[in-house]
Amino acid sequence: MLGYPVSTVADISVDPQLQVRDFWTDIALPDGTAERHCGAFFIADGNRPKISAGETTTVENLLSNTGEQKLSVQAQPGSTPKQKSALAELKVVEFGGYAAGPHVGKLLANFGAEIVHVESEDRPDGFRLEYPPFKDGKVGVNRGGCFAFFNDSKYGVTLDLKSAEGLAKARKLIDWADIVIENMRPNVMNRLGLGYDEISKTNPQLIMLSTCNMGQTGPRAHTPGFGSQLSSLAGIYGNIGETDGSPMLLYGPYIDFIASVMATSVSLAALYRARRTSKGSYIDVSQYETGLHFMSGALLNYHCDGTVATRRANRDDYAAPHNAYRCRDDRWLALSCRDDDDFNKLVECLDLEKRIDEQLFSNTILRHHNAAKLDEIISEVIVELDAFELAGKLQRVGLAAYPVNDIADLFSDPQLHARQNWRRRNHAVIGDQAYGFPGFDLSRTPGDITKAAPLLGGDNEFVFENMLKPGSQ
Repeated sequence: MLGYPVSTVADISVDPQLQVRDFWTDIALPDGTAERHCGAFFIADGNRPKISAGETTTVENLLSNTGEQKLSVQAQPGSTPKQKSALAELKVVEFGGYAAGPHVGKLLANFGAEIVHVESEDRPDGFRLEYPPFKDGKVGVNRGGCFAFFNDSKYGVTLDLKSAEGLAKARKLIDWADIVIENMRPNVMNRLGLGYDEISKTNPQLIMLSTCNMGQTGPRAHTPGFGSQLSSLAGIYGNIGETDGSPMLLYGPYIDFIASVMATSVSLAALYRARRTSKGSYIDVSQYETGLHFMSGALLNYHCDGTVATRRANRDDYAAPHNAYRCRDDRWLALSCRDDDDFNKLVECLDLEKRIDEQLFSNTILRHHNAAKLDEIISEVIVELDAFELAGKLQRVGLAAYPVNDIADLFSDPQLHARQNWRRRNHAVIGDQAYGFPGFDLSRTPGDITKAAPLLGGDNEFVFENMLKPGSQ
């Protein structure tokens, strides 16, 4: 059983795991005082980068670079740059499973990197068997939609890492790769003989990303868990819910998605450095620490004046009204007004003039103080209105108003359709499936979902008999 406490910012500020890993950065201010900030979200080659007030954040200082000459690439006069994928020459091998590691690989694969996802036949990626949905509701190693969603555009192989033959093949993959991603428990790769000190002997420019719950070091380094529990430890759940109610959980392993995007960025920074300096890097990412960056404002407030953030329903420091309101057919509308101009537009759109008492709602401070009464008025007016039609009406006058979508709504959203967020590919077992493209793209080197997720061990022959042969790249 997995369980973490619901932390407050006060708890986090004295967490020995963070102290041992030197997470905090104290930044000196001109008046002689100091502010305690969240530090860099990674440790590179045993050191956590430190930033001073006013310092420019660059690849050089974040990866402890020593100022080597920067790479300069210029197109020849009259030439047209090739429109190949941005990461077309990048080779990556993944060891691990679930979301935090494979999502990094997916992001790289969607922009052209060759990714080999390594699993064990005896113990495949947990998303294959442990998390629904499954094709036709039947569990099977090649029927899991969750696995497929995080592993499109990759090759899939199986290895027995407890055997000499399996380890030899793993080393062959690692020597082929530019980046190794692993999200197993700390020290597992070392015990297998695949730790960075060992594998970098034959591939000195190799970048290795280790991403796990707490990081590779510290008193809780070996504590098991998933992103769902880490969101509790990082103080996120403690700030969600009614003021006098229990903490509420978010849908899914929230911190996994934070960690994977951050880990992708530092991996690419390390790659940029390696290609200029021929120096590899070992990157240690604690998923817990990445989640704390989404609490950085509340943590800074606590360190400055002792304020402990807590639950306050859907209230906001600046906006009022700021809530989700029930509409017709039990659909909901999220609405926020940040100033008097916003509020006046809302009053006009909803024809609230006769319902609004100027003594209660004439400015933002009063609207905050009387937020409960304001919520009642808005709810009474819109409860019989269509959430989507009302959202459109409010958006046309510049208000932040959106329907609360369900999963089906996402697949019919015209904005997502226009941006080609959903890209359908045919999976050998699941069949036609929509895969999610990242929420960004590149104009000159656009990405794509190149193929459906791999079957378990489905690319063994191609990878080991063809792709790794000398001269195959």
